[in-house]
Amino acid sequence: MKKATVIFLLLCVASLGLKADVITISQCVEKAVDHYPSVRKYDLLAATCEVELSDINRAWLPRISASAQATVQNAVPSFPEALSGILSQMGQSFEGLGKLQYKVGADVSQNIWDGGVSNARRQLQKAATETQQSALDVELYSVRQRVENLYFAILLSEEQIKLNENMAALIRSNRDRLEAMLRNGTAMQSDVDMLEAQALVVGQNIVQAKSAADGYRKVLEIFIGESLRNRELEKPAMSMPSSYNSDRPELKLFERKLGLIEAGRRLSDTSIMPKIGLFAQAYYGYPGFDYFGSMRNRDMSFNILAGVKVSWNIDSFYTRRNSQRRSDFEMRDIDTDKEIFLFNTGMQSASAMESINGLRDVMSKDSQIISLRRKVREAAESQLANGVIDATALLTKINDENQAVLTASFHEIELLQQIYNLKYILNR
Repeated sequence: MKKATVIFLLLCVASLGLKADVITISQCVEKAVDHYPSVRKYDLLAATCEVELSDINRAWLPRISASAQATVQNAVPSFPEALSGILSQMGQSFEGLGKLQYKVGADVSQNIWDGGVSNARRQLQKAATETQQSALDVELYSVRQRVENLYFAILLSEEQIKLNENMAALIRSNRDRLEAMLRNGTAMQSDVDMLEAQALVVGQNIVQAKSAADGYRKVLEIFIGESLRNRELEKPAMSMPSSYNSDRPELKLFERKLGLIEAGRRLSDTSIMPKIGLFAQAYYGYPGFDYFGSMRNRDMSFNILAGVKVSWNIDSFYTRRNSQRRSDFEMRDIDTDKEIFLFNTGMQSASAMESINGLRDVMSKDSQIISLRRKVREAAESQLANGVIDATALLTKINDENQAVLTASFHEIELLQQIYNLKYILNR
């Protein structure tokens, strides 16, 4: 009982190990996209957008500037001589403003309403980031097709290896039979040599197919960033797309570009709006705002000025119409590009559907052809044993059967590739 339990556990572990060695086409695509260098740009775009939005939000912080100056003037405001004389007779002495003037101060300004500029800039930055991200989605989407093509190339090469190995085993079996007949004097050495030569040719085909499969595997390993050594590629299920409506990332990129233009238009509209803000000026120095006091003595004083400022630049009214027309032209250009893209993808999907339907019609006869070729080959083996035909005729029948099997396998993988090509065209 204990021995049976141990054997059962070992079989379970072995089965888990076998499952772990299988990789699917969707896993390869996912790993390739995650490993592709451009994927790191997503984080950079998000970080850049965060920095830009932070700078835009800081536009609402008070603007403070400090200054210090000292000047010497050749002329300053002064009382008329007649008035100075009168003041002197009254015992009042006014030296007048000094030609040496100096002050240390600060200016403070605060936006109250910027006409919607900050909000429009935030929306424009978000739209620009989303457009860049969509462009990156399009770039990474092309990786999917390259990985899928490599995947099917590996499947086809490995299928060729398998079929050639089966053919080699069949040739060896018939060669052994001919060698036995040669020993009995019922076959010729040339017949044995012919099968031996064909076995070598098949061996060369196996080497070439293995070399091609290894090359494709190495490229796929670079894409996904991990080794495929001793890992089996699972043959995908032959399932058609669930929907035939296109969901390509290019369509989202077109929408994001339109959104970016619209955000730029809203920012342009804010240029015709007035701006309202508070301001304050303060300084300590000479002369002060009280000129009479500064004329009486040269003492430094503290001075402050505050108020509300309304500004309205009407220059944008002159170019607003052309700016709107320019935006309209850009949006129409993008709409045209979108229509061209949908037209091309429509033709591609129609062509892929025709290829799929054609391959299905062809494949409906593959099994029948293989069955007939196998029967002919088996009959030829019997005829060779009875001395009715020679090895050349048998070899022809073997090649015909192998070609039929190889063609059927090629049709199956080609159909799978066409289905996945249709899925790529539609992003399904």
